[in-house]
Amino acid sequence: MTEVIIRVNEQGKVVIPANLRQELGLVSGSKLIVHLEGRRIVLEQPEDVFRRLRSTFNSPKSLVDELVEERPTEARHE
Repeated sequence: MTEVIIRVNEQGKVVIPANLRQELGLVSGSKLIVHLEGRRIVLEQPEDVFRRLRSTFNSPKSLVDELVEERPTEARHE
């Protein structure tokens, strides 16, 4: 893990060190998603977030198929 100490300027801006930008392939105009995890600020590239979400919600069944299968059980409880 690469760790460096950076400063926050008066406008609340920080500079990502060049070696980290290069390692991540960040260039001027690159987009990052920012979120909090407890008291940590996390910066992630959108494609990494989307990949994680797809793997989390990836199911061999479609949501529609699951809902159709559940409907008879739910109807009996109505």
